[in-house]
Amino acid sequence: MLGAAAGSARAPRFMPMDLYRSGDHYVLHADLPGVDPGSVEVSVDGGILTVKAQRSERTEHDVQWLASERFTGGYMRQLSLGDGIDSEHIAATYQNGVLTVTLPVVEKAKPRRIEITPGASDETKIIAPADAPGQATTT
Repeated sequence: MLGAAAGSARAPRFMPMDLYRSGDHYVLHADLPGVDPGSVEVSVDGGILTVKAQRSERTEHDVQWLASERFTGGYMRQLSLGDGIDSEHIAATYQNGVLTVTLPVVEKAKPRRIEITPGASDETKIIAPADAPGQATTT
């Protein structure tokens, strides 16, 4: 509450991102222009993916600012991961101001085709309940 307002020169508004599925993995692209690669942190804890980054304060002194619209400070984004993500094999790269996080799908969550095997007609049995209406049972 006492910090700078969201979207001010001191606090970034948000971390724009795209998220899509491609085959057996999800891909997240987050725009982090001007962020020092050493400040980018990607972690997973309890099914929550957290992305943090820091854009350093400007160090220009004795200048007269005409415009100051580039955000500085910390960025953070959290995403809830479903059970279908293999959190042990998440990978991340940072290149040209774009963070790319690859989230593989676990084997059991991948779509698969169920093979249908032909059965012999004599193996087909019709099972009627013993207490079906209109049927007498003998003991």
